[in-house]
Amino acid sequence: MSPASRQGPHRARPSSVLRNPSLGNPTIVVLTDRTELDDQLFDGFVVSELLPEKPRQLTSREELRTELANRRTGGIYFTTLQKFGRTKEEKEKGAKHPTLSERRNIIVIVDEAHRSHYDDLNGYARHLRDALPYATMIAFTGTPISQHDRDTRKVFGDYIHPIYDLTRAVDDGATVAVYYQSRHIPLSLAEGVDAEQLDEEADKVTTGLDEAERERIQQAIAVMNAMYGAPDRLQKLARDIVDHWEARSAEMRPFIDGPGKAMIVCATREICAKLYEQIIAIKSDWHSDAVDQGKIKVVYSGDPSDTGIIKTHVRKPSQQKAVKNRMKDEDDELELIIVKDMLLTGFDAPPLHTLYLDRPMRGALLMQTLARVNRTFRTKQDGLLVGYAPIADNLYAGLQEYTGKDKETKPLGRDLEDAITKVRDLVDTIGNTILGGYAWREGLTARTPRAFLDTALAVVNHLRDPLTPGNQVTDPDEPTAQ
Repeated sequence: MSPASRQGPHRARPSSVLRNPSLGNPTIVVLTDRTELDDQLFDGFVVSELLPEKPRQLTSREELRTELANRRTGGIYFTTLQKFGRTKEEKEKGAKHPTLSERRNIIVIVDEAHRSHYDDLNGYARHLRDALPYATMIAFTGTPISQHDRDTRKVFGDYIHPIYDLTRAVDDGATVAVYYQSRHIPLSLAEGVDAEQLDEEADKVTTGLDEAERERIQQAIAVMNAMYGAPDRLQKLARDIVDHWEARSAEMRPFIDGPGKAMIVCATREICAKLYEQIIAIKSDWHSDAVDQGKIKVVYSGDPSDTGIIKTHVRKPSQQKAVKNRMKDEDDELELIIVKDMLLTGFDAPPLHTLYLDRPMRGALLMQTLARVNRTFRTKQDGLLVGYAPIADNLYAGLQEYTGKDKETKPLGRDLEDAITKVRDLVDTIGNTILGGYAWREGLTARTPRAFLDTALAVVNHLRDPLTPGNQVTDPDEPTAQ
């Protein structure tokens, strides 16, 4: 196996790999860990006219096993890591995942490789290697992680391509910078509970709900509901989001010809649903029961066992897709969406420019979530993360996994207050130092349509005037003096 990984904005190009004669017409398996991302990648490649054959999407475990076991050459498949699960009978017998092929010209291309590929004992990553023991694994990620039990490069190998870091992406115009603004709403922490414990509880909430872990997950949800979902706190949060969004969307209109979109991220589904109720209590005209109407929606997954307020926002997959499409449509009236886990990774909505984060989050998930608002769109200048949860330390810790340039420039999570301070210092230097001897403010007080233009032209002439202090050249050898 020859694993490798890299960062970058580009995706795999199977066409050049398939035509390489040394590989003997290989089989390509493009692997993700989420159905939504699998659909997104497949939809992008299936319309390609560059591939020698049409790709197929494997939607069941049985289909995956049949195709890979019987395929001798060629083939382009898109599927999810979870399809490499064992059957009920295999689990009961304690059997490992069956070997599907021992061919060496199978290439598995793993997207978003920082997730789900670290359980080598009894998880899907282990099953993948049992199924395809001699396959080459190539990984793509924009957020590699390096922890004692989760290390991207230890699993997939070192980088095989120069790193395309976040700073370069911003410089190239591929993405925009994201600023961070803290609007922290304090928590009433129960006795014996600290911020670090809340981070750990949040990590539990985002893991899979299998039977063995259900009780532990339910306890974590109860902690988050009590801390972040306190009624008084939710009321303050709703009021602040409404006020902030009305101001923020108005500020963005000159840049994107509309209000744009925002995402609100909460700790649990119950909090998502309750925050929605608080917001529409303030702005009743934002609500609509119809999927294709309304200014705000809640999106999360559900199952038949859901009841009460949570069940209110559980929708069919087709309805969920309709809401997601509305978020991508800059002309649709939908402006705000409330989520827990869904859409935090792999969801591209260019009009999305503001992220309201009210849950503890760290590591790769935090950095991936931030990237929801760094997409370019029209003349959008930047994205904004508004932190209601205490995430500043986790934000800066997350940047430590990036390149030295990214740590210096902070293309994700720049402190908004620092930026404002720098701008004020710059304005003060220009207005009171460089233009200290010129009465430029008087020109702005003139009540004429050309007041600002006339003042700007006068300032330029003043700065270029040889008689302006600082413009004199005393060295006769200077070219400007000759």
